[in-house]
Amino acid sequence: MPKKVYEAELEKLQIELVGMQQWVIETGSRVVVIFEGRDAAGKGGAIKRIMQYLNPRSARVVALPTPNKREKGQWYFQRYIQHLPTKGEIVLMDRSWYNRAGVEHVLGYCTPEQYKRFLHQVPTFERMLVEDGIILVKYWFSVSDEVQEERFHSRLNDPMRRWKLSETDLFSITKWEDYSDAKDAMFEATDHADARWWTIESDDKRAARINSIHHLLSQIPYEPREPEPVKIPKRPGADNEDRPPKAEFEYVPDHAAAVTKKADKKS
Repeated sequence: MPKKVYEAELEKLQIELVGMQQWVIETGSRVVVIFEGRDAAGKGGAIKRIMQYLNPRSARVVALPTPNKREKGQWYFQRYIQHLPTKGEIVLMDRSWYNRAGVEHVLGYCTPEQYKRFLHQVPTFERMLVEDGIILVKYWFSVSDEVQEERFHSRLNDPMRRWKLSETDLFSITKWEDYSDAKDAMFEATDHADARWWTIESDDKRAARINSIHHLLSQIPYEPREPEPVKIPKRPGADNEDRPPKAEFEYVPDHAAAVTKKADKKS
């Protein structure tokens, strides 16, 4: 997708997202969006663009770490329930309870019995959420093996994204077929009428982001909301009291000016 076309459409869709969020807030709706898929499939980039201009007071990202000892002793869904939205909230799950059907199952972090119980329980669990009025949307980001490996290599040499490349991520290469089988089994057991899986082809990151945002908007029955009119007041005149001299305060060094001066010299 050409960059200019992408940026223009992204701006348009992000404006719609802000309007959709206002509807969620005003109506007290609850929205949960699940982002699943292979490592380096582009989930994080899509989430970032969705969240970029939303009000963080009523929209948040949930990305849970490895469960601790106490959480391992709970009912599996228990640690996720506390992160569900209240009225007027949107929750984006960067991976979700489906960890059990993917990473945990493939890498042996759960027992076969726990895995089977999860696949049996999750349709009922999700049905309960939907019956209670939660809007639940599930996305699977699909990436080809060639593109995934390219993205891994790009992360390897990028100091700002190196943290994204963990040992678990690398298993995505050596256990590609195992993950494929796990995904197929997960879809068969959990793609039900109350909470369908929506697949997003994500070899083209820009297209994947545009498609995911556009589709998400189509899944929320919102009506455009105009913000309340705001009138910016006139600033009152300054009084005659003396302010403390600036020399009494500590200021952050102007690194930006130093960098600009250095760049000017080079040019």
